[in-house]
Amino acid sequence: MNEKLVQMFHIVLFEPLIPGNTGNIIRLCANTGATLHLIKPLGFTFDEAHLRRASLDYSDLASITEYESLQSYISKWPERRILAITTSATETYTDAEFTTSDSLLFGREDTGLPDSYLKGLPTDQKLLIPMRPSNRSINLSNSVAIVTYEAWRQLSFQGRV
Repeated sequence: MNEKLVQMFHIVLFEPLIPGNTGNIIRLCANTGATLHLIKPLGFTFDEAHLRRASLDYSDLASITEYESLQSYISKWPERRILAITTSATETYTDAEFTTSDSLLFGREDTGLPDSYLKGLPTDQKLLIPMRPSNRSINLSNSVAIVTYEAWRQLSFQGRV
């Protein structure tokens, strides 16, 4: 990523499982200037064809860092506000006022974020993507795109060429 670009928010994926989702998110980060942070264990390796196909040649344009645990990420970036995207939130992502120093946290494709972590967050740091009743979730890469573009829009698309 070009160091001259403005600092942008972080996308944090908690234990992502599906390589195609992460590949799509790599492309999204390269195109928006967000940095990608992956919390282990990962459900794939970086040499998997699905990941390479989804990310195309954008992996070289995105900043990607892996962490052994969510606590490792938090310890490295203690000044960042974490906004957890979760179906258990009451506030929608459009209610938030995003900043470049936010961390947008998304959970595993199958189980979301751990309740033990969510319980410790203030209500205004848990955000919901609305959907129709009786539906469980939205695809991870789609969820990241929805929230990332709202955050970037609020920041007047800073860093756009």
